[in-house]
Amino acid sequence: QVQLVESGGGSVQAGGSLRLSCAASGYTYSSYCMGWFRQAPGKEREGVAAIYTGGGSTYYADSVKGRFTISQDNAKNTLYLQMNSLKPEDTAMYYCAAIPDRWAQTAIQALGVMSLGIGYWGQGTQVTVSS
Repeated sequence: QVQLVESGGGSVQAGGSLRLSCAASGYTYSSYCMGWFRQAPGKEREGVAAIYTGGGSTYYADSVKGRFTISQDNAKNTLYLQMNSLKPEDTAMYYCAAIPDRWAQTAIQALGVMSLGIGYWGQGTQVTVSS
């Protein structure tokens, strides 16, 4: 059974940092592309970052570029999102997602496929940034 479990969320002040983790199980991790999404109350879900396993290319939304870093540890089947210089507008529920790497050829393509809601999704972890 495929399972994605996020952790690492919490409450921080603006300018602070958090590292989210997404532990994956039930499938061959290295054959999947992974991504992070977020959704704030009353707003649409936003693709934040993605990593394409076939080469390790990454993609970031403009809103987080330069502040967030997506990475993975294949030995631990874990995806990470290092978030620095956090802003109040980063407040949201953060979700990780996974799709088979044959469904995309680049990280941005993978994010686009995941944004359709298909693939595997975790239950989310809350990030709250106060000013």
